[in-house]
Amino acid sequence: MTDSQIPDSSSVCSVPVSAALADVLFDGQLGSTHDRWRSLFSSEPFRFQEGLTHRERIDLSYDRLRIVNGAVEAPRSLAADPVELTAIHEWAGAVDPGMATLISIHYNLFLGSLADHDAAGRDMGEYVRADRIGTFLCTEVAHGNDAAHMETTATYDPTSREFVLNTPHPAAAKFMPNTSPAGGAKGAVVAARLIVGDTDNGVFLFLVPLSDSDGSPLPGIEVRPLPQTTSSPVDHCATTFHDVRLPFDALLQGDHGRLTHGGEFTSALGSSRRRFLESIGRVTMGKLCMTAHSLGVMRHALDVAVRYARARLTSGMTNGQRVPLIAHRGHHAPLLDAVATTYAATLLQRSVVRQWDRGSGEEREAYERLTAISKAWITWQSRAVMTECRERCGAQGLIQENGIALQLASIEGTITAEGDNTVIMQKAGGEMLLGGLDLKPESEIAAEDRELTDPQFLQDLLADIERISHSRAKARLRKRAASPLARWNATVTPAVGLADAHVNRLAAESLLTAAAQVPSGLPADLLRTLHSLFVLRRIAAHSGDLLARGRMTAAQVEELPDTVDVALEFLEPHVHTLTGAFGISEKILGTHSMLSA
Repeated sequence: MTDSQIPDSSSVCSVPVSAALADVLFDGQLGSTHDRWRSLFSSEPFRFQEGLTHRERIDLSYDRLRIVNGAVEAPRSLAADPVELTAIHEWAGAVDPGMATLISIHYNLFLGSLADHDAAGRDMGEYVRADRIGTFLCTEVAHGNDAAHMETTATYDPTSREFVLNTPHPAAAKFMPNTSPAGGAKGAVVAARLIVGDTDNGVFLFLVPLSDSDGSPLPGIEVRPLPQTTSSPVDHCATTFHDVRLPFDALLQGDHGRLTHGGEFTSALGSSRRRFLESIGRVTMGKLCMTAHSLGVMRHALDVAVRYARARLTSGMTNGQRVPLIAHRGHHAPLLDAVATTYAATLLQRSVVRQWDRGSGEEREAYERLTAISKAWITWQSRAVMTECRERCGAQGLIQENGIALQLASIEGTITAEGDNTVIMQKAGGEMLLGGLDLKPESEIAAEDRELTDPQFLQDLLADIERISHSRAKARLRKRAASPLARWNATVTPAVGLADAHVNRLAAESLLTAAAQVPSGLPADLLRTLHSLFVLRRIAAHSGDLLARGRMTAAQVEELPDTVDVALEFLEPHVHTLTGAFGISEKILGTHSMLSA
């Protein structure tokens, strides 16, 4: 990229640049849906409190959950609205990651699971009022990512028309839901194997009261607090059941499985695994919630880091000179990379939520896979971006009240919750190899006739990386191997590379689409340059493959570092404008001592 190819930063835009960028980042809803939650979480009850013990912080999170519940117009309807539900998560985590976790569990996993099943005649008033907090018990000590093989049982007694809930041995204890006395009375949807006579009908959900008004476990329920984690402060526990009797209507029924009082079981699904996935379908929406949480805290940390870098002075290149940290390429380059990634991740999430909201029937499986790999990629990117922000802020970044360290720790939970990221990517890569992917056709334009400044060329190169990963994985899969496991072990690395290449291409595509939606001039120039920076970094990591297959020329590979530098040079004066579009509350930013100082 030559100087003449640098976007013209003097281009006129009819609306403030940050406002134009915010409009596309938030789908035009920053001033409505998002502002409701931004305003609530900027209020005094959500201000960071210094010096609390772990238990005090947990209690505070439950208190705040009830404040949130008072602001929710229709708690049961919230679970059915992915835009509103994810919007809450985007603003909650920055002020209280523990509260954000409780919001996800109570509204999505608990109330959402109830809403997704037959609920006629069920009185949910105490949960809607948050007099009793809902939680979700699925995974077990011995069954995490293979939860379909869980061992908790709910055996039907046709004589009494009750179910008997049991934990057969310690390894089947439910691990690690929030079932302690903290927060008061609780109930749960518990995943258990439905046993009727001698038949195991697979995993279904059961509504189970867990504790009384003071939080003490009900008879037959044993709750053991787990050691403190380094992630969000939540009352994680191991929970077991011993001959706990449940009424007939405790079983959450639907087309995937119904039981008569006489013990006759019917299902529209012949596979017990499909019945299990239908029962816990809320986990997919939970992935969107985890992604939203990660995006919110990532944007917050990045705004904090950029503000700090603009205010903090350090040595320049001449004796006695003092310049802002942001003036140094070594400081602003990683922050601008983080800005490009954050924009791409946010816009990808918007696209995924829109598709999920519209998806149905046969499309649903593809959308579920897209939701899964987006969750894995975005939560991983969030950790990387927030780690960079923490480091750029030095020792100040370690102080919890400055809005980065505590939130960074919470990302570890999002990486594991609702499906471990590595397992998600392996599963998705395998599905893509078996036909779950339509590859983009190879461009017919020769590489030597293209320029790195052409956004479509950059997108085509990402598609090339996708095809290369696909062909490499296919070749491994076709090779003879000593066993199916040996064949998969040889295939899994390029298969994961395929899933990663796919989600990177979609993220870049979302960024380029946004550039076409904002007003021409500086907003569009900034987004196109962020797209360039985002893609160039990924192309550089795969330049050997691209060169070997003739998709890039040697001269283009040589040009990559200089092209990246030109993009950084253009973006650096506008970094505050770019992060200003994140709409972070000035009230919250004012509580961070590193900025007020």
